[in-house]
Amino acid sequence: MSAAEQQVSIWMQPENVERSGPGRRPGYSRAQIVEVAVRIADAEGIDAATMRRIAQEMGTGAMSLYRYVPKRDDLIDLMLDAVLGEIDLPERASGDWRADLSLVAHRTRGVGLSHPWQVALARRPTLGPNSLRVYDFMLGALDGFGLHIDEMTSLSGMVSDYVASAVRDEIGWLDHARHTGMDRRQWMAEYVGPYVRRVVESGKYPMFNRTIREGRLSHMSPDARFRYGLDHVLNGIAAALPASPGGPDTDLL
Repeated sequence: MSAAEQQVSIWMQPENVERSGPGRRPGYSRAQIVEVAVRIADAEGIDAATMRRIAQEMGTGAMSLYRYVPKRDDLIDLMLDAVLGEIDLPERASGDWRADLSLVAHRTRGVGLSHPWQVALARRPTLGPNSLRVYDFMLGALDGFGLHIDEMTSLSGMVSDYVASAVRDEIGWLDHARHTGMDRRQWMAEYVGPYVRRVVESGKYPMFNRTIREGRLSHMSPDARFRYGLDHVLNGIAAALPASPGGPDTDLL
């Protein structure tokens, strides 16, 4: 394969890429390969989803699969776009931007928790059909306010960044619980508690002390904590939007 061929986007390549070589092409599909790859990654992590391992699961040789997925980066892009296909959205935004962005956020969180390997790669620009579908829906939710496309992209990105960060944190605690047998509250009380008390008693960090004395986030369920943070992100977006769709509120002029 030439250097020029290697740079061709997977989305521009036909489903089954004919390559020179002896033997009949096996009857596989790109979707089958990606489905097996996602299943392996869900169980063992993204590094386990190699073409050799996928081929073993499918009962074939790795080289035969390269006819469908030429390189590792292509496989990752296909996997990411496949799981984004699980985000069930209406065909177009409803007109209630807050409800629409909340819907994307909650369903994206669900995908992240179902496929933990996906979160670390969430900001990788795949430009696959499912990625573009979600992108268009999010920006469509902010359309009609007279915003520049860059503003719409930035505001929708705030939601995506929040979801990715929140899900990474949630997955981290789930992994920690599996390894230690302690959930977040138990770990804070039994392991961190004595040290935290010493820090509080030192009086050196007054804002941290307030967090310990007054904070409620650590006592919330993961669902409630996610909603709490998302509400603040959406409030920030609301502050950046004109008072009414279509442009500034002219009633005050």
